[in-house]
Amino acid sequence: MYVADSRGGAGTEVRDASRPGPRATAVAPTVLVLGTVSLITDVSSEMVTAVLPLYLVAGLGLSPLGFGLLDGVYNGFSALVRLVGGHLADRGGGRHKAVAAVGYGLSAVCKPALLLVHSLPLIGAVLAVDRTGKGLRTAPRDALISLSSAPETRGRAFGVHRAMDTAGALLGPLVAFLILRQAAEGYDAVFTVSSCVAALGVLVLLLFVPGGRGGAPATAPASAPASADSPAAPSLRASLALLRRRDVRRLTVCATLLGLSTVSDSFVYLLLQHRLGVPDRWFALLPLGTAAAFLLLALPLGRLADRMGRWRMFLAGHVALLAAYGLLLAHGPAYAVLLLHGAFYAATDGVLMAAASTAVPDELRGAGLALVQTGQATARFAASLAFGAAWTAWGDRTALTTAALALTVCAVCAVYLRPAQSK
Repeated sequence: MYVADSRGGAGTEVRDASRPGPRATAVAPTVLVLGTVSLITDVSSEMVTAVLPLYLVAGLGLSPLGFGLLDGVYNGFSALVRLVGGHLADRGGGRHKAVAAVGYGLSAVCKPALLLVHSLPLIGAVLAVDRTGKGLRTAPRDALISLSSAPETRGRAFGVHRAMDTAGALLGPLVAFLILRQAAEGYDAVFTVSSCVAALGVLVLLLFVPGGRGGAPATAPASAPASADSPAAPSLRASLALLRRRDVRRLTVCATLLGLSTVSDSFVYLLLQHRLGVPDRWFALLPLGTAAAFLLLALPLGRLADRMGRWRMFLAGHVALLAAYGLLLAHGPAYAVLLLHGAFYAATDGVLMAAASTAVPDELRGAGLALVQTGQATARFAASLAFGAAWTAWGDRTALTTAALALTVCAVCAVYLRPAQSK
């Protein structure tokens, strides 16, 4: 099958997705460069994330409810601006790189700001700006990945990106741990090094990531047909109208439902310390277990999702999370909890974006992915607040039991609400 070249050429052959050729299995250079940017940025952000719960709870004496509020702010602001980032990235023929650069830049500026603030309101404000940057960059970055990859290999492409991203998440806590052991003013040293690494990530993005739509090859067919009246610069109304598409709507509803019962990473690590008695000096290393499992499993599970169905893999990831909750309740080994926690992310994070990419047209790719991400992030914001309140009122065991029951109910509902095209 041939399609006309957009510049008036003779046309280009489009491969049958059921018979991938030699190049169909390759990962686009844009994916690798974006993976490098994410690796560097995650070293920076996870250095802060690894020490922040202990800094706030042990250092500043914050209660679980107070930490839940701050953690909710940390994730909630990301949810509020994802739609804006996705919409802005789709305008003007695709400004994905520009919007992503603004997002990465905002987060980089916030790292040195943590050196200057020491009260909870100011720390909350800095974290809110940091998460605004994350919200702006996430949908444009994922749109660049999907637009530069063939539909039948998007699970693998997102798996490669998430594996590189997680390599940074693996290195970040380790760097923070080493700094805390060597530096007299440990937290300030962590924030200083983090700001320098974040600036390097922005530089790599500006210099090496292609502009526009990320160099999407002409051979990659549109994953969903654009309507005849689609404007060159999509309106916000057109972006929101994607929810009229059955698969987009169901993906968003299911991601939101499951997000409502997902305990935030910070609470998982605090639960491990509280229930298993992990010493404070080892706390910064706990995210390493999650990151290591994520790194090892992201690519294999992404490839498996391309074969067995992305929706099935997404649900299987939440089963792994439910098992992690069960081990926490049973005082199971910490390494097993962290392994299941990492497997949950490997089976859901990039896989959900690969599934959503199939349901939205190219010209609204950023906005479509942002819709799904916003539903999930908003739900996790609410879950963080609720879990912090439940822990404060009833204790950690009752709070975690409630979260496990809620996850079971939401997973059953998601089975019935699954998209018609559940690949």
